[in-house]
Amino acid sequence: MEQDEIYLIDLWHIFLREWRWFVAVLVMVLGLTFAWVHTARSQWEATVWIQVGQVGSAPTGQDMKVEPFQRVISRLQTAAFRDSVVASLGLSSGSSEASLYNRSFKVDPEPYANLLKVSVRAYSAQQASDLAKATLDQLQAIHARIGALPLKLANDRLDELDSNLHIALADRDRLVSATASADHAAAALAGVLLASKNEDIRALQQARSELVVRLAPNYTYDTSTPWPIFAPAGRAFPNSVLGIGIGIVFGLFLAGVAAIGRNALRRRSTKARSPGTH
Repeated sequence: MEQDEIYLIDLWHIFLREWRWFVAVLVMVLGLTFAWVHTARSQWEATVWIQVGQVGSAPTGQDMKVEPFQRVISRLQTAAFRDSVVASLGLSSGSSEASLYNRSFKVDPEPYANLLKVSVRAYSAQQASDLAKATLDQLQAIHARIGALPLKLANDRLDELDSNLHIALADRDRLVSATASADHAAAALAGVLLASKNEDIRALQQARSELVVRLAPNYTYDTSTPWPIFAPAGRAFPNSVLGIGIGIVFGLFLAGVAAIGRNALRRRSTKARSPGTH
């Protein structure tokens, strides 16, 4: 413990003796840090949460999503998809804006919540929001094309069930009328047919009810965002507070190294000038 105290005292004496070097290096590093913070090209970030659409009429045991969750992630990460997003805003795929969009593109999946968090950056807050929205719009358009056929088939099936149910109800009404006006033998036969028709009607009603539930908004919906696009007013890069903080720490470290190094050179020079002992 005593040796550590002596060492710290010696170190303090070195800093006092070489304070000019310490201050010079610290000022130089802080100057470079301030210059970088104020001259680096600013970047803004926008975040969009995407909920993958579903078609509830999928067969039992099958994934109801328009596109499997992992495949959606893979699609978002392809160059072709990102190029189409950039092109939709009239930007060239070789532009600096497109390059920043591709470098900063980040997907954080939450499969249990059926959500994808997509973050992108741009050289202005408005452009960051536009790119986030264009990413959502592009995925929505793709999923609308993929889900169009299953949704049409489901609606066609619902129309078919409605038609068959209407016919079955009309047949039952005729059987009821025939049962009331027929003789005993004919009435017995009509009663058997009526019971069979009631079973058919119950089956059609159950199938229709299940399909209606599957096509309800909580099971069948488009790819969308549950919340508005989040785009903070402040820039994401460079972070002035963090940058200056790092600059101060790094500056103090370099200043300390410079002071110790200068002191070591001074001592070596002093020893070289002093007469040697034999």
